[in-house]
Amino acid sequence: MNPPLKVLLVNDDGIHAPGLRAIRDALLELGDVQVAAPLVEQSGVSHRITYLHPIIVKEVQNPDGSHFGWAVDGSPADCVKLGVMELCTGGWPDLIVSGINSGANVGINTLYSGTVAAAIEGALFGITSIAVSLQQGAMAPDYVTTAKQTVGLIRQILDVCAGTPTLWSINFPETAAMPPKGVRLTSMGFRRNADTVEKRIDPRGRPYYWSGIDPLKNHALEPGTDVKELQDRYITLTPLHFDLTEERILSTLSGREWKLPPVDRSA
Repeated sequence: MNPPLKVLLVNDDGIHAPGLRAIRDALLELGDVQVAAPLVEQSGVSHRITYLHPIIVKEVQNPDGSHFGWAVDGSPADCVKLGVMELCTGGWPDLIVSGINSGANVGINTLYSGTVAAAIEGALFGITSIAVSLQQGAMAPDYVTTAKQTVGLIRQILDVCAGTPTLWSINFPETAAMPPKGVRLTSMGFRRNADTVEKRIDPRGRPYYWSGIDPLKNHALEPGTDVKELQDRYITLTPLHFDLTEERILSTLSGREWKLPPVDRSA
């Protein structure tokens, strides 16, 4: 029996999102769950942090008056920073979970996602962090089942990566009459097949635009990627890392001597 964990739960859909409530209840199986989530929806803000004005935090209570969590007037990354450094009682969390996001975060959209950015911020603290997203479809999303299945996957991640802080993105296919086909370990798809900006005209004749209406169709469907396997109705597990160094070029050019050109200071 593993000892109970201290879990910090965040999201980008806001403190009142149904996915947050569902996974909070399921995560109680693992131990103590402390919630720090944005006051309002912060989808698509990526890794934005707040530093030009104060961050206001207020307590949110359950209907019975008990403590539910902290609403943070900031980004998902702000929530993690404050959660780890200020709001979690009794020391830093053992695990950070971000989600359940309303919508998939696969392919290039991983880079735009506030949900994934929150997990990355957690990983920067050296804490295992997991982003969880549920693709939206025609049926009402089943956050409760998704949450329960997520906890099972988190247990497996913690078992196989015991002692090593890791960063993961989990994506569930849309809720449907048939359950997901299974679970696939995938890479992040990064080849963009097309991009979509739809132009419309408002009632006053002025143009406006919608961007990224169907992110899955914008990507090349390459086998083994999160985009393709999610499209085929598999739950995708994608290990991530946040070091953006291009190691191939760094290795190739490691012996090169770089020189500064002379500068004419009299000009």
